Amino acid sequence: MSEEHVYDVVVVGSGAAGMTAALTAAYRGLSVVLIEKSRSFGGSTARSGGGVWIPNNPVLVGEGVPDSPDLARVYLKSVVGDRVPQEKQDAFLDNGPRMMTYLGARTGHLQFVYDRGYSDYHPELPGGLAQGRSIEPAIVDGRLLGEDLDKINRPTMSGPKGIAFTVSDFHDLNMIARTWKGKRTAMKVGVQAVLNKLRGRLPLSLGKALVARLWLALRDANVPVWLNTPLTELIIDSDTVIGVRAERDGAPIIIRARRGVVLAAGGFEHNLEMRKQFFTGPVSTDWTVGATENVGEGIRAGESIGGALDLMDDAWWGPSVRNPDGPPFFCLAERSQPGAIMVNDAGERFTNESASYVDVVHTMYEQHAKGIGHVPAHFIMDQRFRDRYLFLGTFPKQAIPQKYYDSGIIKRADTLAELATEIGVPVDALTATVNRFNGFAKTGRDEDFQRGESAYDRYYGDPTVEPNPCLAPIDQGPFYAVEMVPGDLGTKGGLVTDEHSRVLRADGTAIAGLYAAGNNSAAVMGNSYAGAGATIGPAMVFGYIAANHLADAEPKTA
Repeated sequence: MSEEHVYDVVVVGSGAAGMTAALTAAYRGLSVVLIEKSRSFGGSTARSGGGVWIPNNPVLVGEGVPDSPDLARVYLKSVVGDRVPQEKQDAFLDNGPRMMTYLGARTGHLQFVYDRGYSDYHPELPGGLAQGRSIEPAIVDGRLLGEDLDKINRPTMSGPKGIAFTVSDFHDLNMIARTWKGKRTAMKVGVQAVLNKLRGRLPLSLGKALVARLWLALRDANVPVWLNTPLTELIIDSDTVIGVRAERDGAPIIIRARRGVVLAAGGFEHNLEMRKQFFTGPVSTDWTVGATENVGEGIRAGESIGGALDLMDDAWWGPSVRNPDGPPFFCLAERSQPGAIMVNDAGERFTNESASYVDVVHTMYEQHAKGIGHVPAHFIMDQRFRDRYLFLGTFPKQAIPQKYYDSGIIKRADTLAELATEIGVPVDALTATVNRFNGFAKTGRDEDFQRGESAYDRYYGDPTVEPNPCLAPIDQGPFYAVEMVPGDLGTKGGLVTDEHSRVLRADGTAIAGLYAAGNNSAAVMGNSYAGAGATIGPAMVFGYIAANHLADAEPKTA
């Protein structure tokens, strides 16, 4: 006999989407329970950079960012096109600022700062902003969580306790060997770490800060969160979802929902069978930094009762480097810094290396499908690049861990010809490619792929390099080739939802009582990516939308 519970709303998943939905439902006066399959909370959000892309939000307004609803609408349309219905795009843009204002007025925990200068990913498109629209959670003291601190999902990389830095700090730290600002930021972070240790503070930043702040707000609102409680099945009655079957600490339970269920259980990045079913080209569950628990059961649960799927062949991609004994390294700044390129098995460049990470991997797969090996690709750099910039978590001039050489992920040679032989690409082709690129570096103009012409390209470039901060010659041995695979932050496809976050059938009708947000749903960004935080921002907004629609609905008999 299964233990039974009754709430107005059941939320499945404890990432940004699920926690925002649960918090909003509670503030609207509904009884709500949040269930999470893992023994930790935060999902992929906790492992992320914590960025939030929501145009015209109160933080941007307070900073004087020259945004407007019309400008944001033009930009999102330029990025997404007709891949996502206009009603859903409008719902995101209209409700984003409302969500930030609504939650901010009811809890002091949700504090954010502006990532000034972190450009939209396509600032050259109509409505794009070179100064950016991205915000991130303010650093928070983990001691506020008490014993719950150990329940936060672990990030892919973590430093010593007491060290925390923002996205803006990370930007500056990349120039630790190049600019005084980089050195000052490193000193600031180091001094703060010493003070934190002396004072016993446990600072959390990035994605961990966001989920910690949401958790604190949920705790203040007395929302029950049941960890170690995986969803097993949706309960339906007369084509209406009226609850869920789950297991709590291994025992079967039933949770009935008077108003509805919100699926926010993440994507399917760690489900190899689903990746093979929906993706084309080489795939692996070892290339993702998404939460290991994300195997798509929320998506499958909705699909099993008639929910339509979309964007299942796409993900929040990013060129990544495999780690022989841990999660992969998602490459962000490295591709913009001058003195390195990406080449295919023909030894040729194939993209603007500094472009949005999603776009680079799209190109990798598109070109691979044409018959030349682009998966994995080869990231070519010289010793000057290693002496100047951070790479794989190592400081400039610091030796790259031997494990990368032993596993064959990185190869090193004294000459480009030797390096080409090491990685199996034509010697003449690689040499010609590098020579041509070096010519572009001298003139400051990439005639092949226009690298460095976008403000987004230049954000992680080297401001001391002229005339183009993304271009420098590759001519000082030894030379390195790093295997780059199509990694991801999570999958992008899922259940089709409308502007109210309701799950839709193939015929466009809504499944009563069922909602989805975050990577459980097909992304409002379509096949593109508007800016840093364009995963988490919409996840929070559509969680908020779902909760409000549930609050305005008539309760069912449960």
